[in-house]
Amino acid sequence: MIGKLRGIVGEKWLITDPAEMEPWLSDWRQRRRGRALAVVQPASTQEVAAVVALCAAERQPVFPVGGNTGLCFGAVPESDRGDKPGIVLSLRRLNQIRAIDRATGIATVDAGVVLGELHGAAAEAGRQFPLHLGSEGSAQIGGLISTNAGGTGVVRYGPMRDLVAGLEVVLPDGRVLADLAALRKDNTGYMLRHLFIGAEGTLGIITGAALRLHPQTPNSAHAWVAVTDPAAAVALLASLQDRAGSYIQAFELISASQFELVRRHVERVRFPFAEIPAWSALIELGSEDTTTDLQAILEEIVGASLGNGESMDAVVATSEQQAAEFWHIRHSVSEANKKEGIGIVHDVAVRSSDVAGFIAAADKVAAKRYPQAVTQVVCHLGDGNVHYILMFQRDFWASQPDQDGFALEVERAIHDAAARFGGTFSAEHGVGRKLTEELERLADPLKYELMSKVKTLFDPQNLMNPGVLLASKAI
Repeated sequence: MIGKLRGIVGEKWLITDPAEMEPWLSDWRQRRRGRALAVVQPASTQEVAAVVALCAAERQPVFPVGGNTGLCFGAVPESDRGDKPGIVLSLRRLNQIRAIDRATGIATVDAGVVLGELHGAAAEAGRQFPLHLGSEGSAQIGGLISTNAGGTGVVRYGPMRDLVAGLEVVLPDGRVLADLAALRKDNTGYMLRHLFIGAEGTLGIITGAALRLHPQTPNSAHAWVAVTDPAAAVALLASLQDRAGSYIQAFELISASQFELVRRHVERVRFPFAEIPAWSALIELGSEDTTTDLQAILEEIVGASLGNGESMDAVVATSEQQAAEFWHIRHSVSEANKKEGIGIVHDVAVRSSDVAGFIAAADKVAAKRYPQAVTQVVCHLGDGNVHYILMFQRDFWASQPDQDGFALEVERAIHDAAARFGGTFSAEHGVGRKLTEELERLADPLKYELMSKVKTLFDPQNLMNPGVLLASKAI
């Protein structure tokens, strides 16, 4: 097996030494570790196809990895097949931007392209790729598609699913499904690419994508508003939608407890208030039209909120540098949380109108059952995605005899609160290995059955990222 892999990718791009493999075997927070026969780094779709075909013939599992920035252990290689530990398949050498079609607004790229690099290439072509998140310096396009990533721009542009116009996928038997035409209209049956978006590598390996670009928004306005509570933030969002709905690019709600961690652990951050507000709303408006006075619109809406008492203070950015400082603080929360302790991060989504009610319900559960934890809230309020975090100190966590069991208990308690509002437990992080039991517990039984049948149809040997998304017993 090793010899055949070496023949496909070459000596330099095959890692078998245990010490050299170590960085590929754990998630980025170092909470879970797996094992593998080798780390394989192909340089083309053809090499990926040859590797996958070999693994199918040898019945070796395949564990794809992109930038390894996920939070649900979906890139950790774990196999229960004894002498078939499988391979880690890295896509980082597939890193070419194949073409940018400015008129059509399509970028065709390899799966290993880093998100930040795509941002730069799109900007050079006078366009933008509007997916933004804290890990854009390392997250890769294939991984972002396979988890249907979200970020701060979903309120205007949608998640990754809405930005994918075509895919190139290596199927579990090594054949290549090529769908990169990126036609705006194509009514020729099932839209198969949507099966791979959010599938977390369980149906095949994404090697290329045609992505939707958007016009740049050179005209922007940014504000940091101290709101009285989450309900006031929802009211502010509604007012903003009435006046400037099509201009809203981001509307984030963050608790003081979260920003305190950023101030504690992240260098070179400058807060606009001497005291961090109990609740902060970060707002971004954007327009292609430079004649629209977005600053005046934002000041008008925020001023009305201050006047009616729903907001207590506000700073509207007066320069690009100040706006960048706002969003640098916002995108530093993951780094700060990693340094602070063990955070149980919930990726809940409810309707925006139910966000305040959900947070209140979750707070009651946390206070009653987990007084050892400090709670943080990072909420994409514009789309209803609430990251409700219970942060435990490392000493307390180390004292838990069954850490995985305790984490699942905490997750279930908060997920049940979301379910009471008709919400979901996974909005943008995916399911991975972390939440397979929760998917089986909370998903509609018929949906779960159909998903299992799709998995069996595409991957009858269960070699593609086994144990991720669906419990093995369901396959």
